Amino acid sequence: MNGSGDAGLRDIDLRRLRMFVVVMEAPSLRVAADDLFISQQALSSAIRELERQLGVELFSRSRRSLTPTPAGEALYRGAVPLLAGGEQLATQVRRVNAGAPAPFVIGHAPDLASSEVFRIIEPVVLADPSVPITVRPVFADFMREELLSGSIDLALGRGVSAPPDMATTIATEHELRLAVRSDHPLAAHARVDMAALADYEIVVWGPEHEYEYTDILVGLCRRAGFEPRIILSTLLGTPPHTAVIAHPKACAFVTNEPGWIYANSIRIVEFTDPPFAPVRAMWLPNTASTLRRQILAAAEGVV
Repeated sequence: MNGSGDAGLRDIDLRRLRMFVVVMEAPSLRVAADDLFISQQALSSAIRELERQLGVELFSRSRRSLTPTPAGEALYRGAVPLLAGGEQLATQVRRVNAGAPAPFVIGHAPDLASSEVFRIIEPVVLADPSVPITVRPVFADFMREELLSGSIDLALGRGVSAPPDMATTIATEHELRLAVRSDHPLAAHARVDMAALADYEIVVWGPEHEYEYTDILVGLCRRAGFEPRIILSTLLGTPPHTAVIAHPKACAFVTNEPGWIYANSIRIVEFTDPPFAPVRAMWLPNTASTLRRQILAAAEGVV
């Protein structure tokens, strides 16, 4: 097919695009047709019409199977969030028309405390307290799914690796400090060098090479000249500083203010040369949100 023209691209048929996604996700054209409650012939014709409109071949066809072409793979990566955004826009419009707009929902990874999320959104809340905003924890592995389903509008976290079909940015950076139990040797110091951690285990919340935040922390230690002794926290979903309660001989990177917390059983110690950890934001591409734009703008001023 000739892909040089762009006629019809502005009027791409979302119904056919949705059919294409079903075909991509189904084990066969027959199963896809059954899922759509149409005949195989009608589905095949719809896919061919979509190819004609785009000016590309989306599948390599054989007698027994359809194999996506590189163009088909590219269309699928973009179509899934595009269709999800369209469905969410339709839902939003209906809610506005009914006079019952839904709250803006922020999902944050467990490595980012809800208090830290509030620090990010506080300027937006103060500017207009009437705007409904919900903040709730979401594990990083489920963020893409919840964004596509419309369960959350914005995802925030440190250990968040953005999928290629999501929009993302580094929203802000937070200064890192150290949490230790009151009976830990480092609790006797108000400030420590990063190299002082070489003698102790460090609690993390995900395996190295599988969890972006762990990779960031390990990188900080290696740049300080030592190989960290990392252990996985047995606590998930609680504030990061609580990890040292379950692991009393270890220390944990946190962003709490320095000093004593948790009934003086945990001390937050500053670093002499403080490192910073990025907070990643993620959302559906090709979508517009005034509130999201305001939150991300406010986040730039939060350190």
